[in-house]
Amino acid sequence: MPRWWRASRIPPAVLVGLLVATLLVGDQGRGGAACLRLDVTPAVALVDQPLRVRVNGLAARERAVIAADAEDHAGRVWRAEATFVADTNGVVDVSRDAPVHGSYSGVDPMGLFWSMDPPNGDASSFAPIWPHLRRDFPVRLSAVAGGREPATVTVRRDWTAGQVSFTELTPAADGVRGLLVLPSPDVPQRRGVLWFGGSEGGVGGLYDAPLLASRGHPVLCLGYFGASGLPDSLHDIPLEYFVTAAELLAPYSGGEPAVISYSRGTEAALLLAQQRPDLVRAVVAYAPSSVVHLGYPYTGAPAWTYRGRPVPSGPIPVDRIDGPVLAIAGADDLLWDAPSYAAELLLALGGPPHRVLLYPDAGHGVGTFPYLPSKTVHQGRTGEQTHGGTRAGDAAARRDGWSEVLAFLAAL
Repeated sequence: MPRWWRASRIPPAVLVGLLVATLLVGDQGRGGAACLRLDVTPAVALVDQPLRVRVNGLAARERAVIAADAEDHAGRVWRAEATFVADTNGVVDVSRDAPVHGSYSGVDPMGLFWSMDPPNGDASSFAPIWPHLRRDFPVRLSAVAGGREPATVTVRRDWTAGQVSFTELTPAADGVRGLLVLPSPDVPQRRGVLWFGGSEGGVGGLYDAPLLASRGHPVLCLGYFGASGLPDSLHDIPLEYFVTAAELLAPYSGGEPAVISYSRGTEAALLLAQQRPDLVRAVVAYAPSSVVHLGYPYTGAPAWTYRGRPVPSGPIPVDRIDGPVLAIAGADDLLWDAPSYAAELLLALGGPPHRVLLYPDAGHGVGTFPYLPSKTVHQGRTGEQTHGGTRAGDAAARRDGWSEVLAFLAAL
């Protein structure tokens, strides 16, 4: 028997137990049950692609808190977190498991992404740095359990794949205000997209465009009021302006482009397709209208003109539209009656190939691409606006609706 063993007054059985315990603790410190491992795949992906988040190294049925945070364009850190219970193998899989409590509920692989909140809890939507200024943004994920060292992973969310290019357009030089976003030359070219928004003004589609261009779609993000060189408000906007934009995009598009528009912008999109069916291949209308409204803010002036005359209020004529229309609406839209407008459009258009996607728990924020946080109350040009729906409902609509839009465009 070794000298150290004979000199010890501790019984041999106790010494053996201590030795085994020491070895076990050492094993845990080198990656056993006490060490958490956070796996997020893929580590680099486009913003509109889902991820898989898994935590290993937990005890059976142990609780773990998983969090995600990201900075917006103003440097504020948005954060979401949720508590999960590990399975019998000590694993949490966010794609499989629902949190027991947290910033979202139910099984949702990307729940930690769309449910993030700003530090003061008061913001309408998450706005990263413009993609043409920075083409990615990092999201940091962490997992904590049992007082152990947190496991952290930072993933890169990309706006572009390949050599997507951005060219600013000005009314003085090009006749329109906007941003031309072109795919990488080595990507098979698909149908071009003319993208413009609604009553928020400014240049629309700046986040959507690089995601579409990454898939081969040339995109012209168009502003028609509320930007430099354009009218201050949505009044007396000539439809000929949209004709100029469509004609400018056509050479990059390989023919007449599709139009994606939102809310008030859907009036112009449908009127353009009606007046110039030779210039519009298809229309995607988010939170659409089936009628022409007055200008915004509502002063009694017309919103649109054509050939120098006001476009009268009332139902939008659609009998000359030559391509398919895809209308997407939230059943709980509280900003205006998009569900009824969508149904009226489908009735006037006469059914297939035209379609309506109606999402039951979504509001006016039914689109567009998924996995960024947003709220159901927004600050509009005339004050606070209640958009309706729930955050989870909007998130589900964007996830499903975006895949439908990508398939719709790819088939043109």
